[in-house]
Amino acid sequence: MTTSEDRIFTIPNLLSFLRLLGVPVFLWLILGPKADGWAVALLMVAGFSDWLDGKLARAWNQTSRLGRLIDPAADRLYILATLAGLVLRDIIPWWLAALVIGRDVLLLFTVPFLRRMGYGYALPVHFLGKAATANLMYAFPLLFLASHPSWYAEICAIFGWAFVIWGTGLYWWAGVLYVVQVRQLARVS
Repeated sequence: MTTSEDRIFTIPNLLSFLRLLGVPVFLWLILGPKADGWAVALLMVAGFSDWLDGKLARAWNQTSRLGRLIDPAADRLYILATLAGLVLRDIIPWWLAALVIGRDVLLLFTVPFLRRMGYGYALPVHFLGKAATANLMYAFPLLFLASHPSWYAEICAIFGWAFVIWGTGLYWWAGVLYVVQVRQLARVS
């Protein structure tokens, strides 16, 4: 018997899937023709669709297991693609990208424990993780814009670095809280 949680074809899932399809296009835009304006526009559309798919899923009662899997996957892939582009274009240092990616690598070690306890691949995302992702999603376009010789470069650099510092800190804080949650669940089980 299938439940509403087993739905695949929903508007929120379609938005998440389209966001996933945008990742290679985004990467090509920043590494191929270096069309940063288009890349930033795509990143902004992806950010808006991330907000919209969650809003619609809750409003229309279209939450699903697939949505809970592909929505954060799309977020992580955009973060990874953006970090790759920023590092390869020498806009941010490699160690900053390693710091952000290191948090996700750390969380990969929780997956076997979650699976064994029957929670699947991940726990529900909490507000702190969403705030961290939002900060990083604001930071990246600003850092791309800051790399251009223009009147807005300095202000974009200031705000971009502020968002990336806050976002990385919150990203790690959310990761630590996630590990604490997994440990608490392991004790109860």
